[in-house]
Amino acid sequence: MGFERKMLTYGDPEDEVLKNRTIHDPLETLRSKCEQTEHCVHAKERLEACETRVGSKSNTAEECTEEFFDFLHARDHCVSHKLFSNVK
Repeated sequence: MGFERKMLTYGDPEDEVLKNRTIHDPLETLRSKCEQTEHCVHAKERLEACETRVGSKSNTAEECTEEFFDFLHARDHCVSHKLFSNVK
């Protein structure tokens, strides 16, 4: 009972170690790197141009869905070739 009380009062020492440790998701890191490749930059420019065009109109039915999915496809295609070499 004394040990349990001590654990409740002071906490688990391993919790402190986990709080100080920064965990990085390799998927997010790869996505950031892949967004800088030529193909992804081109797809992102098309998406931003579409968003600018649609945002400048007050009444339009146009959406940037196609450009958005093209960008995601380009980025995820790049990531898919690199991701599993980073997974332990």
